[in-house]
Amino acid sequence: MTDQQALVQKLWNYCNVLRDDGLSYGDYIEQLTYLLFLKMADEQTRLRSIARLSFPRPRLAVAPAP
Repeated sequence: MTDQQALVQKLWNYCNVLRDDGLSYGDYIEQLTYLLFLKMADEQTRLRSIARLSFPRPRLAVAPAP
């Protein structure tokens, strides 16, 4: 199973759980969209943190006061 197929399967599993809990189609689409948004935001934050650790900013030399 490819990554894309696994993601689609996970989404359908979440849809089934939400539908079985009595949510309408529109309600569970809204909930899944929100979950995907949160997942993407989390991944972006983690990537930025890793990049910050991997590539520290160079420090500028400060000239002494006259």
